[in-house]
Amino acid sequence: MITAVLGGGQLARMLALAGAPLGLRTRCLDPSADAVAGHVCELLVADYDDVAALGRLADGAAVCTFEFENVPVAATEWLTEHATVHPHPRALGIGQDRVQEKQLFQRLGIGVARFEAADTLEELRQAVATVGAPCIVKTRRLGYDGRGQVRLQPGDDLAQTIDAAYASLTDNYHGGLVVEGMVPFDRELSVLAVRSRSGEIACYPLVENEHEGGILRRSRAPAPNLSPEVQAKAAQIAATLLNELDYVGVLAIELFDVGGTLLANEMAPRVHNSGHWTIEGSVCSQFENHLRAVHGLPLGSTEMVQGSVATMINLIGEMPESDQLLSLPGVHVHDYGKSPRPNRKLGHATVVGQDRAEVDALAGRILD
Repeated sequence: MITAVLGGGQLARMLALAGAPLGLRTRCLDPSADAVAGHVCELLVADYDDVAALGRLADGAAVCTFEFENVPVAATEWLTEHATVHPHPRALGIGQDRVQEKQLFQRLGIGVARFEAADTLEELRQAVATVGAPCIVKTRRLGYDGRGQVRLQPGDDLAQTIDAAYASLTDNYHGGLVVEGMVPFDRELSVLAVRSRSGEIACYPLVENEHEGGILRRSRAPAPNLSPEVQAKAAQIAATLLNELDYVGVLAIELFDVGGTLLANEMAPRVHNSGHWTIEGSVCSQFENHLRAVHGLPLGSTEMVQGSVATMINLIGEMPESDQLLSLPGVHVHDYGKSPRPNRKLGHATVVGQDRAEVDALAGRILD
């Protein structure tokens, strides 16, 4: 069977690698001839709105899916008329618009930070006044890994900062802005869950994430000092969204932990960076489970491997020497085959073991 994937980056690459043991072949479509999924599977090079290329992508495929949320919704809608597509384009469309996303969370009773939408400079000024500074101004669409957002602090120069933020964001992005109140969170978490075609849901242990410059640097699973109550709350949030969207596949939800209360930040309708540790740390990885779900196969176990713990480190900007990493016990290295450049995710390393302190110490050596 063939899995057709919109996008050819590292997530598509890992989907292809996960599918091979299941007898699944992968075909990707990406505008870049250098897309790294092409190292391990068939790659079609064309724009996402190229109907002829979309037809070649879907030809003979058992199912079509996507590896990141910024592929055009129109491309997935075209595919639904010619093939089976999971997740549904509705989830993709909501995931591309931060305001629609937060409105969905609110409607479903999922807590969020205070927010206001803004399309004009005057609306932005009013939104900041309503939400209050400090706050974050983000683009409604696009923007990831810290891009497309500006933090505002209270002070005499706030008015000038608002004007500068508006000019900067609207010059580089289109589709409006959203102002979000700052959340005094204890830590950032993410929950990854998978839903099958029949409605079965499985949830991975909650993950604690650390960001730097808006880019994920480290993920620890299970999140340290995790209570069963918080895990249950996160699983309920995930199940509520999965069922509401009639979702099939892996869904990731980024959360703020505020004294045991969980607030939803964003959702990603795809496999997710904070779940890369599942390749070695889980009985069934997020990538294999996504494929199982979209192909209508039974879901795999989301349990940790033999009661282990895992820490994943993103390798950003420049890859360390392989022998430096491979000489460390319990370290699994993933090199995506990308050319180096600042702030680019070039790979990741995962440490798996039985002792949290030992695992985190090894992860710290990788970061150093």
